[in-house]
Amino acid sequence: MRRVVQPELLDHLPASDPKAIRSRADLRRLNGIMGHVGILTHAFYAHVDRDAARIRPLRICELGAGDGSLLLKLARSWSALGVTAEADLIDLHDLVSDETLHGFGKYHWQAAPVVTDVMTWLNQTTEIVDVMFANLFLHHFQDAELRELFQRVAARTSLFIACEPRRSALALTASHLLWLIGCNTVTRHDAAVSVRAGFSDKDFSVLWPDRDTWRLSEGPAGLFSHCFIAKRCYV
Repeated sequence: MRRVVQPELLDHLPASDPKAIRSRADLRRLNGIMGHVGILTHAFYAHVDRDAARIRPLRICELGAGDGSLLLKLARSWSALGVTAEADLIDLHDLVSDETLHGFGKYHWQAAPVVTDVMTWLNQTTEIVDVMFANLFLHHFQDAELRELFQRVAARTSLFIACEPRRSALALTASHLLWLIGCNTVTRHDAAVSVRAGFSDKDFSVLWPDRDTWRLSEGPAGLFSHCFIAKRCYV
């Protein structure tokens, strides 16, 4: 299946539109069904410096963070591993509620929304973060845009983790059946678009810069997802 990137309805709806609100709720449910908290936690635990994570708060950044609900679930999961963090939630839209921000405190995390375009933030920031990740976000970009984004990501972190839709016949079939679990028309449309714009094989790896100094891992995760991990190698 050739990768095709097309506009998604949710990206062009006002944040307060009832259809957009419902679709974001659908996405939270689909994240759970697809097991992305578990996938990201496994990737994190397998590749992060666990000793450092217990000594000091990690600096974490989520690209395309949306309403912050996924990172809050990760905070709950990762805090059980003894991890505390200071996190930036980067998104073009101001969707993170005060309730969500307050929730991070329960796990001794600090989180702050940064309302800006991701590429703008990557171009302007000078900070090096411990972990940078993206969830159901990178499929919005064409390959050339991803190559440029990865160049900036590689300069700003030593560990990058992405969990995205898998581009496969099974995932596409499942996207057409979301009406069975009550997903609205926006979610159903965008799910099929996301799968066609998703990833398979080594799509990410061939776009990553300076591959000799990074250890790359990429492949299927769960039934419908594709996971990519890039960890800097230190000699």
